Amino acid sequence: MAERLGEIKVADQVIAIIAAVAVEEVLEATVRSGGLYQDLAKKLNGGAKGIAVAVTEDKVIIDMRVSVRYGAPIHQVCHTLQKKVKEAVESLTGLFVEAVNVRVETIDLSK
Repeated sequence: MAERLGEIKVADQVIAIIAAVAVEEVLEATVRSGGLYQDLAKKLNGGAKGIAVAVTEDKVIIDMRVSVRYGAPIHQVCHTLQKKVKEAVESLTGLFVEAVNVRVETIDLSK
């Protein structure tokens, strides 16, 4: 029987940072800034711009706003983002990621 040592909690901003690092692995996408007020809140609270996290019990829902490079197939990029973020958060925190919602807000035209 496993010995219970106490509770482990992972802060939402830690989960957001893990998600942001996972997004950086996908070259065709970048996380979008959240606007002036969201940026200020993220600076005060830590975390990552453009990523919101909700944790209920042992389930995590992640909402992210991204920009996709022009010419990249948006649906494939988003599916890759969902998979990488889910895998990273689950493997590093032990929490179950119920959903990774991706909202594509802009297309990056720079080369």
